[in-house]
Amino acid sequence: MGLFAKFKKAWFAPISFETLDEDFYDNLEESMILADAGMEISEEAVAALRERAYKDMLQTGDQVKDALRDILRKNLEVGDPHLDLARKPAVMLVIGVNGVGKTTSIGKLAHRLKGEGRKVLLCAADTFRAAAADQLEIWADRAGVDIVRQHEGADPGAVLFDALQAAKARNVDVVLCDTAGRLHNKANLMKELAKLRKIIDRECPDSSVETLLVLDATTGQNGLIQAKTFKETAGLTGIILTKLDGTAKGGIVIAIARELGVPVKFVGLGEGIDDLQPFDAGEFLADMI
Repeated sequence: MGLFAKFKKAWFAPISFETLDEDFYDNLEESMILADAGMEISEEAVAALRERAYKDMLQTGDQVKDALRDILRKNLEVGDPHLDLARKPAVMLVIGVNGVGKTTSIGKLAHRLKGEGRKVLLCAADTFRAAAADQLEIWADRAGVDIVRQHEGADPGAVLFDALQAAKARNVDVVLCDTAGRLHNKANLMKELAKLRKIIDRECPDSSVETLLVLDATTGQNGLIQAKTFKETAGLTGIILTKLDGTAKGGIVIAIARELGVPVKFVGLGEGIDDLQPFDAGEFLADMI
């Protein structure tokens, strides 16, 4: 079974792809909307499938499924799904509201990168939330990587500065920086993230930099609204979509990529340290449809 095969039952199982009548197209559109793909995407995909089926004279269910995968793939293939690690120390600013699995995702990503032979350093720049640094330190221990932290309430910029100095001194490949998760207001968020980015540009001007937004897939379209706010304020290079093993419906992956124009780079499919997986559009669509 593929990584995403469990969503198929919730999304398309009741639908037969063998009979292309009005009921089929109506049921397909409704199923996609219920799966959090969004109204606009669902309507466009079904309209495109109608046209493709007529134009190419599709005869079998497999042909119809292949056509739908091809149509939806265009929504998913935005940007580069791989992390930019070319110039070290590569710095990953990891952002997102509290409760989405941000700290957990950082720990899992650290474990993955270390497993690839990279030297990783965690930066505990979420100094506003009680015990945030303690939680990140637990994950640093699990992943077997170093961490730079200060006391609760410390200046996040000062923590990042220390982490970047340590990274250069220790020949670190990747710095994963946890950031504040409270979306108090756009102005404060933009100011805080802009300050962190300025420190990176000043201290590591030649480094690869990513801004990764962690989103909880179970929040569906509400998560998409959240993501748009972060994109406006922070400028995103990628999405980490967590909790796809929970009550998520799968279609939100397509909605996020389409609406934001930002690639989903990793998906969380469980609680284990190895459960953060690189996202592959082809594999996702093969499993889903």
